[in-house]
Amino acid sequence: MLVLQAEAPTRPTFWGIGPVGKAAFYYLAAVAIAVFLLGSYRRVARYAEGREDPLDRLDDLPRRVVDAARVVLSNRTLRDGDLVAGLAHAFVLWGFLTLLIATTILGIDMDIYRPLTGDSFFVGDFYLSYSFVVDAMGLLFVVGLGVLLYRRYAARDGRLWGRHTSAEDDLFVWALFLLGVGGYLTEGWRILGQNFPDFETVSFVGWAVAVALDGAGMTPAMAEATYPVVWWSHSILALAFVAAIPLGKPFHMLASAANVVARDEDAGRRLPGVPADLEATNAESIDDFTWKELLDQDACTKCGRCSAACPAKAAGRPLDPRDVILDLKNYREARDAGGEKVDIVADGGTSVIDAATMESCMACMACMDACPVEIEHLDSFTRMNRQLVDQGDLDRNVQDAFQNVMQQGNTFGESQRKRADWADELDAEPTDAREESVEYLWYVGDYPSFDDRNRRVARSLARLFERADVDYGILYDDEVYDGNDVRRVGEEFLFVEQAATMVNAFDDCEFEKVVCTDPHAFNTFANEYPEVDFEEFADDPMLEVPDENWDGAPVFHWTQVVEDLVDEGRLGLRGDELDYTVTYHDPCHLGRYNGEYEAPRELVRATGCELAEMPRNRDDSFCCGGGGGGLWMEFDEDPKPSEERLREAVEDTPVGPAVEKFVVACPMCTTMFEDGRKTGGFEDEIEVVDVAELLVEAVEVRETGGVATGESGPAGSPADD
Repeated sequence: MLVLQAEAPTRPTFWGIGPVGKAAFYYLAAVAIAVFLLGSYRRVARYAEGREDPLDRLDDLPRRVVDAARVVLSNRTLRDGDLVAGLAHAFVLWGFLTLLIATTILGIDMDIYRPLTGDSFFVGDFYLSYSFVVDAMGLLFVVGLGVLLYRRYAARDGRLWGRHTSAEDDLFVWALFLLGVGGYLTEGWRILGQNFPDFETVSFVGWAVAVALDGAGMTPAMAEATYPVVWWSHSILALAFVAAIPLGKPFHMLASAANVVARDEDAGRRLPGVPADLEATNAESIDDFTWKELLDQDACTKCGRCSAACPAKAAGRPLDPRDVILDLKNYREARDAGGEKVDIVADGGTSVIDAATMESCMACMACMDACPVEIEHLDSFTRMNRQLVDQGDLDRNVQDAFQNVMQQGNTFGESQRKRADWADELDAEPTDAREESVEYLWYVGDYPSFDDRNRRVARSLARLFERADVDYGILYDDEVYDGNDVRRVGEEFLFVEQAATMVNAFDDCEFEKVVCTDPHAFNTFANEYPEVDFEEFADDPMLEVPDENWDGAPVFHWTQVVEDLVDEGRLGLRGDELDYTVTYHDPCHLGRYNGEYEAPRELVRATGCELAEMPRNRDDSFCCGGGGGGLWMEFDEDPKPSEERLREAVEDTPVGPAVEKFVVACPMCTTMFEDGRKTGGFEDEIEVVDVAELLVEAVEVRETGGVATGESGPAGSPADD
């Protein structure tokens, strides 16, 4: 027999509901839970129909779960870039979890502890503490939802609205809000109906609701009589919400957490390879996507952060990362419901994604960096790019670049014999790393080797190495294109071929470290070459692959190496040589991809220049437009990404038009911004210089007592080749 202490603070859970109502509630709860479990099982089973992921997404699972819990519970990724939304969502999450835990505790007391012991722990100090905490956290829940509702409907935050915005989004957020408010109404109704028990003041929000109801003229008798209606309204909404979780947008609460658990911390900077089997497909059907890519689709919350961060969308290109992920999800669900099969991606005609959309992607990773739930957009995007390559649906200029690489080993289509011609004007010929051992094997790259503007950058860097007495060498005509961007455009086999050629060249040399001019090469050498399974391609007659996979080597971007040289005093700089006001642009592959933000800035400061930051800097940097093959394509856009970035430099920095030089650390950025200066009308307003050119000018000023004598000219203006 259950005996409760009458004087102990507590509350009857089914007050005024009766045994029939209680039985009906348990029945409906069982149905809701069954629908939830069945729907969740079907979701997971659907993921299992996707292709096996090439990465082990669940290795060291306990660590992954703990790390994911830190990310999810802290709401760190949601606070990044939008503190108000992040805190509001944190209030909602913490409040929701508290209410869920509170309901679970109550169920344990009612359905397990009481039947087994004949007693209840839901009394006394425990009940009072429970009530206070639940009221406090529930208030955060309602306040957080109120902020989100304001941003959605009153402030009309643009990124929350898009092609995929639907009534489902309204139902989700309003259902949560009504659950929070309905819980307080139910509590206030009960407190008034029980004639304000003194101890219920700990339920301060419910008490305030009861006082408001009393002030509005409701008597305890009226509250007691109408309480069942209020209780059932709240209960049915809660049970309906539980049942609906796996059926629509609410499932993101589970899918997002699972997505964070299964994330690849190196996603984007290293792309998954493809099987050597030429019969393997990339994206002919939705089931060609891996289970993680299918999970990405369900994890999307439609928050629009990726859309707001995407430079392609800002430039007016037909790419919205959110729409691509959700288009794939909608197509998958339509196919599962018996819908018509269409091409996943194609150039013209009917397809889920148009080729022009994928061509628009700059592979800058801004979407992935902005995503709070770790959606790995580039994996899915690259899969579709590979499908376009398989189908031959490629931009003509990209095809030309592929052809140049296949025939000549570089994207310019120039003879490899000319690869080291950039060094002809140097005082000393660079060491041939094929013949002598060196400390640094310098991978110069295509643009510094063949593009006139970037050749000046290569010579500037060589002069820095010479002045600092760096033991370096180059590969001369054995150096070929690194393959980073052809891989991101979808030509995986050409990437493997280039990687094989470069690894064979590396294996034939003796060196300690690799230093790269181009952040794109830096990324692919450091993160992708060691992952290429050359042994899998050993039987391919079209590929000459190394006998063994590359075990890697220390790889550096040149700014990292020269920063150490400056710190050691090997360039003789005192930090007062130049007095320009400059701003610095973070290259995507150096910054967002690999987290190197400070080395270039330290080098700029080492020259004496005043560095004024643009509003979008470091991991928020705005892509120049050249990545992902963008350098090879032509787009009808106004303004171009490079033009928008230059406008930001001269208008939005703290010093505004006082900025004299736009400093870069990537050959592709140099090319894009030099073009943007011309097309955007910035030629008289700002000069584009590489960090290496700035350093050489500073060194020459130090050595000559105030006059620069090299290619940068006396005032830092690039001299003609």
